[in-house]
Amino acid sequence: MTSLRTLILQSCRIDGQIPTTQGFFNLKNLEFLDLSSNTLSNNILQTIRTMPSLKTLWLQNCSLNGQLPTTQGLCDLNHLQELYMYDNDLIGFLPPCLANMTSLQRLYLSSNHLKIPMSLSPLYNLSKLKSFYGSGNEICAEEDDHNLTPKFQLESLSLSNGGQNTRAFPKFLYHQFSLQSLDLTNFQIKGEFPNWLIENNTYLKRLSLENCSLSGPFLLPKSSHVNLSFLSISMNHFQGQIPSEIRAHLPGLEVLLMSDNGFNGSIPSSLGNMSLMYELDLSNNSLQGQIPGWIGNMSSLEFLDLSRNNLSGPLPPRFNTSSKLRVVYLSRNKLQGPIAMAFYDSSEIFALDLSHNDLTGRIPEWIGRLSNLRFLLLSYNNLEGEIPIRLCRLDQLTVIDLSHNYLSGNILSWMISTHPFPFQYNSHDSMFSSQQSFEFTTKNVSLPYKGSIIQYLIGIDFSCNNFTGNIPPEIGNLSKIKALNLSHNSLTGPIPPTFWNLKEIESLDLSYNKLDGEIPPRLTELFSLEVFSVAHNNLSGKTPARVAQFATFDESCYKDNPFLCGEPLPKICAAVMPPSSTPTSTNNEDHGGFMNMEVFYVTFWVAYIMVLLVIGAVLYINPYWRRAWFHFIEVSINNCYYFLVDNLPILSKFGFS
Repeated sequence: MTSLRTLILQSCRIDGQIPTTQGFFNLKNLEFLDLSSNTLSNNILQTIRTMPSLKTLWLQNCSLNGQLPTTQGLCDLNHLQELYMYDNDLIGFLPPCLANMTSLQRLYLSSNHLKIPMSLSPLYNLSKLKSFYGSGNEICAEEDDHNLTPKFQLESLSLSNGGQNTRAFPKFLYHQFSLQSLDLTNFQIKGEFPNWLIENNTYLKRLSLENCSLSGPFLLPKSSHVNLSFLSISMNHFQGQIPSEIRAHLPGLEVLLMSDNGFNGSIPSSLGNMSLMYELDLSNNSLQGQIPGWIGNMSSLEFLDLSRNNLSGPLPPRFNTSSKLRVVYLSRNKLQGPIAMAFYDSSEIFALDLSHNDLTGRIPEWIGRLSNLRFLLLSYNNLEGEIPIRLCRLDQLTVIDLSHNYLSGNILSWMISTHPFPFQYNSHDSMFSSQQSFEFTTKNVSLPYKGSIIQYLIGIDFSCNNFTGNIPPEIGNLSKIKALNLSHNSLTGPIPPTFWNLKEIESLDLSYNKLDGEIPPRLTELFSLEVFSVAHNNLSGKTPARVAQFATFDESCYKDNPFLCGEPLPKICAAVMPPSSTPTSTNNEDHGGFMNMEVFYVTFWVAYIMVLLVIGAVLYINPYWRRAWFHFIEVSINNCYYFLVDNLPILSKFGFS
C-alpha cells in the first residue's frame, strides 16, 4: 500500500515492535500513524524513521521506557507536526535534537518521568510550536544562563503537577502573547496574582493557577478586553474581599473556582449579573452574611458550592428560577430557618447538600418533585417530623443522609436505585466529574468522596434520630448498597432476614436500638462486609458463625445484648437451646420469663407428688413422728376453731358473716 496516508492500529495488542520485514519500509507516503495503547519497545522508531512524510504520530500509553529514543531516528522526522507520547515511562532530559524538528506544532509528553527545564530551552527554535503539554513530569527550576527569547508563541501550555520545587513564573511566559490555555496547577510559584499574564494574552480563555502558593489580595487586570472564560485560583493564600468589579473586568467568565483561600466579606452582588457562568465554587473561605437572593438571576448556573464558610440567615425563598441548577453544596455554614421553597423550581437538581447547618422545621414535601435527585444530604441539622411519603418517588436516589436530626416515625420502604450510574451532564462532563464532592460516613469514618468514585457510592444514613417501628424488609432488596447506618434510634423488631441479599455492603451499623430476636445466620454470606455492629440492642440467641469476615468482628460489635451468647462474647451458649424460646427484655411476659413454662409445670407437679409420698412413707415407718404429726394437726384445728369463735362478733360489725 505505497499510497497509504493514514494507519490506525490503536489497542491492537501489539507486543514488542512492528515487524519491519512485512512491508512497513514501503509506507513512504504515510502521514498519520496511531499505535496508542499497545506494548511497544523503543526500537519502534527504527521502523517509523523510514516514513519521511509522517506528520502525526501517536505513541500514547505504549509502555515506552528509558530516555527519549532519539538515537532511533525520532529527530529525523523533519515533517512531523504532532507528536503524542504521554502516559509512558520515559525518563531523562529533553534531548537537544528536538530543536531540529522545526515543523513540530504540538508536543504532548505528559505523565512520564522526564526532567523538563522550566525555561523550555530545548524547544526555543521550534518557531511553529503551538502546544506543549509536560504535566506530570519534573519541572526543573534552573534557568539557562543565556537570555534568549523563544521563537515560539504558544497557544496552550500545561506544566501542572511538576513544579513543586519552583519559586517563580517561567521567564519565557513574559514573552508569550498568544496563549489561550495555561495550566500551572501545583506549580509552587508564590507571589501575587499575575495580572500581566492576562493583560499580555488577550485571547486567554483558560487559566488554572490552583495550589500555586499565591497570596495577597486578588487584583483584577485593568484591561477590559479580556476573554477569560475559565479561572481557577483554588487552594492558594489569597485574602481580602472578592472584588466587586469582577463582572466588569471578566464579563465572559463561565467557570470561577476560588475555593480554599482566605476570602472574607460578603459575596459580591456583581456575580448575579454574570449570565454565562455555569460553575461557581467559593467553598472553604471565610465568607459572611446571607446567601444573596439575586443568585437566582444567574440563569446559566449549574454548579454552586458555597460550603465551609460562615454564611448565615435563611435560604433564599427562590434559589434558582432557570431550572438548570444541578449541584448545590451549602454544607458547614450557619444557615438557619426552614428549607421552605428554596429549590422548588430547580427540577434538574442532581445533588443537594445542606448538611452541618442549623436548619429547622420539616423536610418539605416538594423534594419529592426533584426526579433527578441522586444525592440528598441533610445531616447535622435540627429537622423534625416524619419523612415525607413523597420522597419514595425519588427512584434515582443513591445516597441519602438524614443523620443527626430529630426525625421520627417509621422508616419508609426506600426504593433506592441499585445500579451505578454514569454522569449525565450535558456539555461539561469532565469538569463536573472532577468537582463533585461531598462527605458521607461509612465504616465509622466521615470521608470526602470526590470525582468518578461517587458514581459507585450507594448508601443510607438515618442514624441519631428518633425513628421507631420495624426495619423495612424491602431494604434487603438493595443489592448494590455499600453502607447502611440505622444506629442510635428506637427501632424494634427483628433484623430482616432479607439483609443477606446485600451482597456488596461494606458497612452495616444497627447499634443502639431496641431490636430483638436472633441475628440472621446467613449474614455470614456478606463477604464484602468490613464494619458490622449490632451492639446495645435486645438481641438473643447465638452470634453468627466465626467464618470469613465475621471472624474479624470483636466483642464490641455485639456487646450489651443481655441474651446474646457465643464467640466473641464471654457468655457461653447452653448445650441445648429450646427452638421455641426467644427470650428478650421486651417479650419476657409473652414467653414466660426466663424458662419454658411447659417444663416448669411438669417439674412442679412431679416434685409436689414426690414430697407427699416421702411424708407418707416417713409417717408410716416411724410411730413417734406419726403421733407427733397427728398431735400437730389436732392442735392446729383447735386453734383455728377458737380463733374464729373469739373474733366472729368483731368481724360481724364490719359486714362479715
